[in-house]
Amino acid sequence: MSFAMPRPTSTSFSLLTVCTGNICRSPLTELYLRRGLTSLEDVSVSSAGTMAVDDDVMPDQARALARSLDLDPDGHRARFLFERDVRDADLVVALAREHRRAVVSMHPRASRYTFTLREAARLARDVTDGQLADALPPDASTVADRLRATVALLASRRGSVEAPDDPTDDDVVDPYRRSDETFAESGRQLVPAVDVLVDLLTRAAALDGGGR
Repeated sequence: MSFAMPRPTSTSFSLLTVCTGNICRSPLTELYLRRGLTSLEDVSVSSAGTMAVDDDVMPDQARALARSLDLDPDGHRARFLFERDVRDADLVVALAREHRRAVVSMHPRASRYTFTLREAARLARDVTDGQLADALPPDASTVADRLRATVALLASRRGSVEAPDDPTDDDVVDPYRRSDETFAESGRQLVPAVDVLVDLLTRAAALDGGGR
């Protein structure tokens, strides 16, 4: 079974992470995703914020959290989110439901390829290689094709995968101007979810192509 892909086929796959200020959650997710997907060709990862001040740097606590994960936060500069960023993305990873709403209100078609990080992980967690293969169209000849088909598969699982009793469980807590423990909790929520998403996308990229 194949699923309609959200955007016309191109040779590259663009992944965008979004939070509020683009200085805590979304840059950490960007850095962690980029490292996890570094082996995949023609995949770009970027981040932006719905209320970002361009060129802001990550606060000390966020930088410390990044370094604890062996990530380098020094080069990050905040970037304000524009509609074109959403329009050009193949997958938007929002760090909380408010960011997903902002993205979709900016570009309604993005509802097909925008998820909160923890929602994406919830939808991806039990996806088998067989389901991934079934989701690929016959002409999925590039990594980008296979990843877009995987995003469409995740969207198709909404409603069939049980939602959390507490909707906030789909959010990563906002640690900005809060305690070190809140930053640590943010990391504990973020890292396992990214690991699940990286695993799914890496497995999808390794498939031979559509058709069985």
